[in-house]
Amino acid sequence: MTRPGGSATDADVLGNALVETVRRTGAGIGGLFLLTPDEQLLCLDVVCGVPAGFAEPWSRIAITAPAPVADSVRDDRLVWVGSHEELARSYPRSAVALPFPLALAAAPVTGVRRWGALLLMWPAGHRNRMTGRERAHVATQCRRLALLLDEAAESGRPYTCGERPRVLPVETGRRDAQPPSAAADFAERLPGGSCALDLDGRLSFVTSGGAELLGRSAGQLLGTRPWQSLPWLDDPAYEDRYRAAVLSRRPVSFTACRPPDQWLSFHLYPDASGISVRIVPSGAEPPAAPAPAVPSMAASAPARPGQLYQLLHLAAALTEVIGVQDVVDLVADQIMPAFGAQGLVLSAAEAGRLKIMGHRGYPASVVERLDGLPIDTRFTPAGQVLATGIPLFFAFPAEMAEDYPEAPQVSGKQAWAFLPLIVSGRPVGCCVLTYDRPHAFSAEERAVMASLAGLIAQAFDRARLYDAKHQLAHGLQQALLPHSLPAIDGLDVAARYLPATRGMDIGGDFYDLIPLGDTAAAAVIGDVQGHNVEAAALMGQVRTAVHAYSGLGAHPDEVLSGINGLLTDLDTGLFSSCLYAHIDLARGCVRLANAGHPPPLLRHPDRRTHPIPVPAGPLLGVVPDATYPVTEIPLTEGRTLVFYTDGLVETPGVDLDVSVARLAAKLTRADEPDLGRLVDALLREAPDGRRHRTDDIAVLVLRCRAASG
Repeated sequence: MTRPGGSATDADVLGNALVETVRRTGAGIGGLFLLTPDEQLLCLDVVCGVPAGFAEPWSRIAITAPAPVADSVRDDRLVWVGSHEELARSYPRSAVALPFPLALAAAPVTGVRRWGALLLMWPAGHRNRMTGRERAHVATQCRRLALLLDEAAESGRPYTCGERPRVLPVETGRRDAQPPSAAADFAERLPGGSCALDLDGRLSFVTSGGAELLGRSAGQLLGTRPWQSLPWLDDPAYEDRYRAAVLSRRPVSFTACRPPDQWLSFHLYPDASGISVRIVPSGAEPPAAPAPAVPSMAASAPARPGQLYQLLHLAAALTEVIGVQDVVDLVADQIMPAFGAQGLVLSAAEAGRLKIMGHRGYPASVVERLDGLPIDTRFTPAGQVLATGIPLFFAFPAEMAEDYPEAPQVSGKQAWAFLPLIVSGRPVGCCVLTYDRPHAFSAEERAVMASLAGLIAQAFDRARLYDAKHQLAHGLQQALLPHSLPAIDGLDVAARYLPATRGMDIGGDFYDLIPLGDTAAAAVIGDVQGHNVEAAALMGQVRTAVHAYSGLGAHPDEVLSGINGLLTDLDTGLFSSCLYAHIDLARGCVRLANAGHPPPLLRHPDRRTHPIPVPAGPLLGVVPDATYPVTEIPLTEGRTLVFYTDGLVETPGVDLDVSVARLAAKLTRADEPDLGRLVDALLREAPDGRRHRTDDIAVLVLRCRAASG
């Protein structure tokens, strides 16, 4: 089987390596996830131990998602979850998609670059902790998978994830001790009836007693799924028992009534190859009430458990999104594939028009044509669905062309689902899923789409409010930071400020560079406690005070003492860290004073980098009469000073000195003469990553050079 970007051999070798990993570790289920080229999405490429349908809710996972696989890749570590209770606590969205007792491990597959992750699941009953042997097997197999992917890339045929995951069987290692006829005779002699299901739920064997109890001939049953060939078993609760047996590998029992009044007990015994089922009469009355049925979407077509878990998984995901782009990404990466759609347009209702907030599968020219249409437009059905609140579905271009003749010609699509986004009776936008081929929408599919539209609407409305407040907050903060740094003869300068990507709050990080005559300057960086408007306002006051004291010619210790007195007098209840440097280019030295801030780094011309041991006084605003020691070091041509806030280095559970040493090591390795690109390289390697920062980051870098003239 040939995969995009790779040969059949590559696919076979990767698949065999996954199966061997499952066998060696004793896991029941295994999956290999590969990163998309933009490294924003993990796609399930190959799975073994379960049918592909079971994996649908977790076949595509955003790298920023709160999921074990994403965490393992993002943090480059093995993630172990020992029980379903632990899964529910740590990863509630994943627990919704996997509501069965199990243990799992996710490990990064990293070679020359990050390739993805290995996911393994053990059946119920596995110990709560991994053994050293299991960890060693997982680490070895991850290295093996990475090596295979590295070799494919080096040979010019990089392996990429296919559109749908491949499903491979897990070898059980059993050998037939008796001929098949002997096994069949044995089963026939047992009381009641017996049958066998493969992992996909299809009947592969049935005894004559089993066929009699089920009320169908063997020919009518073999190759079918019981809940499809036996109407009285067409209840999601019964199919759910089968899913529980496959995923947990535990025996499962339930009772069902075969019309008109015969109660049958089913006992399911699973392993890695399938399920053996014993069927026995249970008398006129059931020994226990059957499992309650899951409410169905439509009486004529009960919703399958897999579809319900998918819906619950997507609903949980929608509760976790924050900004509008998060909503767009979630709909595109998970909801589109769930319904087999190839296109998406997500529009917001603003000032009487539909403003496109995100799209997938459309060229820019089409998006430009559709953007900004009036809400009451007759060009597309979007206006109608917003006015009525009723979704519209078009299975063929001809259906759309009857009332909207131009729409099919502009988009080039062949089928459409227009879903109104309504919140408390108020239209907030429209979500359009489109198809490249005609698509018949079943009643169940329409019902699920309509349900999801309500959830998307709530998430979309919250996200727009978040974005508006976030932009306002950071606009305020940016206004308090210097728009540009002054040019100082003899200094090369670069600075960056990155706001946190999570949370609604404003950070208190600040930096500044202040000229002090022709041959001197003051550099300052700090972090005001808190993440709110008060913190931002105090940050502005601290910057103003730094300018005032510096302009008066105060020494570094006097600058910090003066600001400390100001903050204690204001009694705001907030405090601030601060690092102040007086740079004397004429003497070739810098004098530093520190108020509880991470130490600066000094980079030599040969790139060696180390922290500068600057004794730190108390944070500003804590001790009224605090003193701040001054440290003086040479600053000669080619030397670089690096000032930063804790967001660049802090990692939970890691000592700050260790984190600072790691930053110094990165600067030593960095072979980048341009200061701006050097800072950008440091930011790309920040502990929280590019899209998952929980704290603001400020960086100020100064390099001494020969003065002009």
